[in-house]
Amino acid sequence: MINIVLFGKPGAGKGTQAEFLKQKYNLMHLSTGDIFRYNIQNDTELGQLAKKYMDKGDLVPDAVTIKMLEDIVNKNLNSAGFLFDGFPRTLAQALELDDFLSKKDWKVTATIALEANDEILINRILERGKTSGRTDDQDEEKIKHRYQEYNEKTAPLIEYYKKQNKFYPINGIGSITEITERLSKVIDNL
Repeated sequence: MINIVLFGKPGAGKGTQAEFLKQKYNLMHLSTGDIFRYNIQNDTELGQLAKKYMDKGDLVPDAVTIKMLEDIVNKNLNSAGFLFDGFPRTLAQALELDDFLSKKDWKVTATIALEANDEILINRILERGKTSGRTDDQDEEKIKHRYQEYNEKTAPLIEYYKKQNKFYPINGIGSITEITERLSKVIDNL
């Protein structure tokens, strides 16, 4: 069982890389963004709640996020492993994830961070916003707010995973193939 946390600011390429990694390593891809959008599109109670936060560029509360993820993991217990994309985003979520996984005798194997400078990432998101239909991808102020949220709430996870020797920073600039090769090299050596 291999459980990877794919880490990085919005626009770093987590979703793009997750598509390659899930196939190469036979992992179940758990994208909190996709899970939120599914619940929003299907107008579930959790989706309505998540939308209120996402529309402001805020993080969805831990309890909502964790409930959505636990449901999916529990429906896919025979998976070779999980690729967590966009989760955990806070120290509290990381602790909840560790607790949830330990109850199944599993653990986070590695946290791999796609790193890139904010200006490049903002341009990527604005470009994505032209076709994604996501309102939070079309407003530079909302994007900057998401980065502020990331810096305040998510960046502290770097130290948490470094202390466990599970943190691997990867240069997120380059072609998709180059970045995939960098990620694969880390995973192959775990």
